[in-house]
Amino acid sequence: MTPYTALALAITTEVIATSALKATESFTRPWPSVLVVVGYAMAFYFLSVAVKVIPVGVAYGIWSGLGIVLVSVIAYFLHKQSLSMYQITGLGLIVLGVALVNFKS
Repeated sequence: MTPYTALALAITTEVIATSALKATESFTRPWPSVLVVVGYAMAFYFLSVAVKVIPVGVAYGIWSGLGIVLVSVIAYFLHKQSLSMYQITGLGLIVLGVALVNFKS
């Protein structure tokens, strides 16, 4: 597995887990709770695989930045949470920051 494949899997599993967090209803619903715990465990496993090669600061920046953007987009559609122009601009700046971090990495 390439380091960037592992990082993509870390981001994907973290986004799934975070998106399911609201459905746990404070961990009182078992299946969403299992999804969250397993998702976070997988995310950290794949992140640990990625940081064997990718510098930890770069990997974590990509992981957290893209995670924030993807969770915000999913929450917009799934939970009908609105995004203001300031929030959309901020998310765009996060994407720009992730792109800049990767430009010469």
